[in-house]
Amino acid sequence: MWPRVDGMRALELGTRGELRERLNTLVLAGAKTATTGLLAEYLEETEGLEFVGERLALLANDGTRLATIEITAVRLVPFADVPWEHAEAEGEGDSSLEEWKSGHSRFWKAIGTPVTPETMLVCLRFRTVADH
Repeated sequence: MWPRVDGMRALELGTRGELRERLNTLVLAGAKTATTGLLAEYLEETEGLEFVGERLALLANDGTRLATIEITAVRLVPFADVPWEHAEAEGEGDSSLEEWKSGHSRFWKAIGTPVTPETMLVCLRFRTVADH
């Protein structure tokens, strides 16, 4: 199971450290409105997919909630078929879909989960919401 914070499922972007700080900064600045995960991780963790309207706690490196995000779209897509619109919405500065694929492929390989063109991904779109 993934962590729960303040009654919400948590979203931990990237890996702990500098990468997570950079990605969280992009979310808080409004530049990052999408993220991508491996469907296999959901299955391994017996975690259900996010759903439109679900609110998640965006976590800092220390596990505290930085913000609340609301899911606006969920798509299952093979790695080979991720559209540029999704990659661009990740807000990480990639100048092309090929650059996005190369970077994400390197990231997943580095953490021990290499991808193939057929690897199923979970593409999430979201917006930051004010806490109530």
